[in-house]
Amino acid sequence: MKRIAFCLIALAALLAGCAKKDYLYLADMNTDTAYTVANYHQTRIQNDDKVRITVSCKNPELAAPFNVSSAAVKVTASGNVTTAGGNDNVYRVDNWGDINFPILGSLHLTGLSLTQAAELIRKRIIEGNYIKDPIVDVEFVNFRYTVLGAVGGNGTYTVDGDKITIIEAIAKAGDLASNADLGKIAVIREADGKRQVYDVDIRTKDIFDSPAYYLSQNDIIYARPKKPKSENSTKALTWVSIFLSFVTASCSVVWAIRR
Repeated sequence: MKRIAFCLIALAALLAGCAKKDYLYLADMNTDTAYTVANYHQTRIQNDDKVRITVSCKNPELAAPFNVSSAAVKVTASGNVTTAGGNDNVYRVDNWGDINFPILGSLHLTGLSLTQAAELIRKRIIEGNYIKDPIVDVEFVNFRYTVLGAVGGNGTYTVDGDKITIIEAIAKAGDLASNADLGKIAVIREADGKRQVYDVDIRTKDIFDSPAYYLSQNDIIYARPKKPKSENSTKALTWVSIFLSFVTASCSVVWAIRR
């Protein structure tokens, strides 16, 4: 009887472990182990993006004409430069990847990082002898992504900055639901006129090497629910574990009484 009880306990623990294994994130990462981090990610500007561009320098009057998207520029009799209305500094990248920037004209931004776009504008301003040492800041206005499927909260979320990982995005959406398939989280991405689907496995550290680990603008994350068969198998294992635990406990009581 004692040997039977021990076997039942071991079997119940094994089944319980199998039932929980699929619910672990990054299960193959070990503590006290250093993992190489990939190069710093920089999100690229895409067609139809909206970016805010701000130019500044020691002399504000010189920078004023570059901080206008739809405003009128006026030069007073004393030589001061003023602007009136529409000074939001937001530009939409057109279907050809260009923006029409004040003074400098058409600039091609698609494919550039924010840092590269800022450097391009800075270089053009210096080359035109408009400002000797300008400071240019470029930021996204419409960086957003959508989360659907087996998560805590479906919806479209905005990003503060130009970088977010799929793990952060899932956390913002209230984490994955219990019926989510951790091995097949889809990231749907549009780029260069094409739509591509990446499958991400959140159970393994390989997620860090995925092209979809860092999200791009307008990405769609779809957490696929498990197939009914998988759900039933998990439930069956859970009930078997509970049943074996009950049988084990009963055997232990019987053995204790007979003793």
